[in-house]
Amino acid sequence: MCNLYANVTAQEEMRRLFAVPPARDRLGNAAPQPAIFPRHDAPVVRLTPEGAREMLAMQWGFALPQVSKRTGRPILPKAVTNARDDRLAASPFWRDSFETRRCLAPASAFCEPKGRAPAVYHWFGLTAETREARAPFAMAAIWRRWRGEMRGEAIDLEQYAIITTRPNPLVARVHPARMPVILDPDAHETWLTGSAEAAQRLLRPYPEARMRELRRGEGAREDRPGAP
Repeated sequence: MCNLYANVTAQEEMRRLFAVPPARDRLGNAAPQPAIFPRHDAPVVRLTPEGAREMLAMQWGFALPQVSKRTGRPILPKAVTNARDDRLAASPFWRDSFETRRCLAPASAFCEPKGRAPAVYHWFGLTAETREARAPFAMAAIWRRWRGEMRGEAIDLEQYAIITTRPNPLVARVHPARMPVILDPDAHETWLTGSAEAAQRLLRPYPEARMRELRRGEGAREDRPGAP
């Protein structure tokens, strides 16, 4: 999966879709996001310590500390945005979050670029009644709290990463390796509250027949004009 997706779903609609009461909506006045990049803040739905659903903004990408090969000094941490489904249980980087801190990442489209100079951006989403409609969905994700240094400042923030799996035939024509795990609404509760084994069974490609290519073009924003 590319490091780019969109979420233009209205805030009230997100609360309804993900069963989040207004009192536990911590987004403030959330604007539509036609282009979400790594290190950007975007909505997620998770459980409170009491087991209730809440919606809030987190930074996309788990920070991975790095040092300069030339000086050996710390540099800007890498944002690891995607976690492979076949490494969640085995990798120490992901395991604890997968077992104890799963969340939903609301979206209306995700992007896979192809080629260079210029790249063509292929945006995918769910089938809808009209060409212009953007059906909302949730991607499987995990989260954590991270404390460290970024650009010379002490940082204490919450971050999320999106789970990827092998692509279905529609996405594989553009990106033959990975696509995000899209969850049906009846799987949201299992992803948030179920055992690691139950959650692992949800990690599979979304059916091609229920998806479509929304548009393709040179712009890295989903709301820009383009084919198809």
